Amino acid sequence: MKKLLILVIEGCALEYISLENTPNIYRIARDGFCKCVKAAIPTIYNVNHTTILSGKFPCEHSVIGDAFYHPETEELELLKNSDHQVEETVMDFMRKKGAATALLSVRSEVLENLGRNIDFGITVEKPQEILLRYLDMPAPPPVESLQAATWILDACYRLLKKNTMDVVYCATNDAMMRQYAPSSREAIRQMKKIDEWLGKIYDLDHDRELYITGGYGMNSKPHLINLQKILEKNGFDVFCHSPSHEIAADPKAKVSEQIASNQSGMRFLYLKGDQKQKKDELVQFLESVLYVDIVSPKEEASKRYNLPMDLIGDYLVFAAEGYTFADFDGETLEDESVRSNGSLHERAIPLIAVNAAELAEKYRYSRDIVKIIMESGDRS
Repeated sequence: MKKLLILVIEGCALEYISLENTPNIYRIARDGFCKCVKAAIPTIYNVNHTTILSGKFPCEHSVIGDAFYHPETEELELLKNSDHQVEETVMDFMRKKGAATALLSVRSEVLENLGRNIDFGITVEKPQEILLRYLDMPAPPPVESLQAATWILDACYRLLKKNTMDVVYCATNDAMMRQYAPSSREAIRQMKKIDEWLGKIYDLDHDRELYITGGYGMNSKPHLINLQKILEKNGFDVFCHSPSHEIAADPKAKVSEQIASNQSGMRFLYLKGDQKQKKDELVQFLESVLYVDIVSPKEEASKRYNLPMDLIGDYLVFAAEGYTFADFDGETLEDESVRSNGSLHERAIPLIAVNAAELAEKYRYSRDIVKIIMESGDRS
């Protein structure tokens, strides 16, 4: 059976990769190919891991964020607390063929939501002591630390060296990308460390089918906009639903450390009451402000961004470059240290592949990695 490894370097925009700082990525690309592909919309964690692992767009797997909003009851249902199940992942698909499967990630959601049919699963967030002993690993660092990314890559290396496994999915965190621009000393140092582990992992088996991608990108967002408060102030009866529901840190910490509660580069808008009859006024207002990139009605958004029309509200609003939507005291906030994702500007990500199932031109989206594998069927 042809062995498979998918490595997701969270938040890895194209600018983080360079010949000088990531020579192993370039070496791997020379043995296969490197290109730019598109992440799923919204460009956030759960949406894109589900997309990659299932090979399907959100319109098929129905994960459009970290929570579902029910307009009838005005209640939020967290994805981790819901009964939502993705029909089939590459782990399910390969397990049916007798493959030994493994899933490693920094955060626990991927394993908890999508790790049904696996033989080995470990996370930085909730590691099992027996698995740490199996890999002879030290206790993991904090989930949001820079060390978490290299720890999980070290675990991947040790697992493949000890037990080659047929199918492995390994995901880092985006802590470095949230804090540091690609040209910064800290980012360069971290990417060099990640690159070293990628080289070690690749050298264990040059015949393995290998894909390295970014999940989603990351950009500077110094201008924070509280869209809910602004719309309310201007007389619009709308609920702004964020696809990202982060738990805010200490309120005394700076915004970049909090990552502002429910912060992301897009919002699903649900019209309430009489607002449904005044929707043209809302659209005109949103199209007139500098911080909005695109306002898209649900019918158009569903087709253009491959989203389930019944789960995305009445409109999608994407933040303009340099802006992000967040919940905080006030309407606007400036913080030069804020870096985040969620908008269309974080959609471009790298794909480096060796022994790929298809030619480079067949890969346009991150979901194509698994889509092509599952459609081909033959893994001999």
